[in-house]
Amino acid sequence: MSGNLKCVIVAVDGSEESMYALRWAIDNLKLKSPAADPDCGSSFVILHVRSPPSISSGINPGAIPFGGPSDLEVPAFTAAIEAHQRRITEAILDHALQLCSEYTVRVNIETKVVVGDPKEKICEVVENLHADLLVMGSRAFGPIKRMFLGSVSNYCTNQAQCPVIIVKGKGKATA
Repeated sequence: MSGNLKCVIVAVDGSEESMYALRWAIDNLKLKSPAADPDCGSSFVILHVRSPPSISSGINPGAIPFGGPSDLEVPAFTAAIEAHQRRITEAILDHALQLCSEYTVRVNIETKVVVGDPKEKICEVVENLHADLLVMGSRAFGPIKRMFLGSVSNYCTNQAQCPVIIVKGKGKATA
């Protein structure tokens, strides 16, 4: 696949499926090098959506008896969760960039992290960056899991303002 793709977004969440989608995109998308033509170079955006810290969002400290978090402890929990999420995000992006370094990718590679609901934030970034293509992995949820958990890839396929390629992992059965 080639063409005039100026901005390709690959959404990664650390799963094997999303990293497979990243490998697929590198292998199959023939993006233009900015060195060859600075005006027509492509950018490859590796996007990760981090969930907002949620442990303290629904806690009413006065309502938790016998040693629940106090008003002072809730911000500490939130800060600890945010620090942990940042470390996870760094590990995911480091892994994604390591995969890219194994190939002779001659395009601008950028990373972007946003916080929020993955399906909504992915579509928002696609729109804000005027992406030409979104590439995502699929966890291949069966109908029961999809009904309860939803499908980020299904949502993005219907809502993103650009073409979407869903890459299924090799030999994955639906559950």
